[in-house]
Amino acid sequence: MGKTGRRSTVPWRSYCPIACTLDLVGDRWSLLIVRDLLTGKKRYGEFLESPEKIPTNILAERLKHLESAGIIKRKLYSWHPPRAEYHLTAKGRGLASVLQAMYAWAIKHLPQVRKSS
Repeated sequence: MGKTGRRSTVPWRSYCPIACTLDLVGDRWSLLIVRDLLTGKKRYGEFLESPEKIPTNILAERLKHLESAGIIKRKLYSWHPPRAEYHLTAKGRGLASVLQAMYAWAIKHLPQVRKSS
């Protein structure tokens, strides 16, 4: 992370595919936002309703980060006041299999989790 506390994606810390992916979405919140988008959420307020309770300042920063990384796209649905919906790009939808693998691993190895319906 840089002096501002923001995660920098360039330069990469190595050429390892796992390290590069973690540099992009390995923070505490990004994959949860992707999960929410995959399950139908698309507006700022909907993300705030998730059980993990992401702080508003972090949500705004992560949405900008995911947009600049090409994982999501922002589309205005109101201009006065400006309000946006967020949608996964093809690149972002490609993370679905990663989340499915994490889900399956957690169900198998973490007894405290419960299956979502």
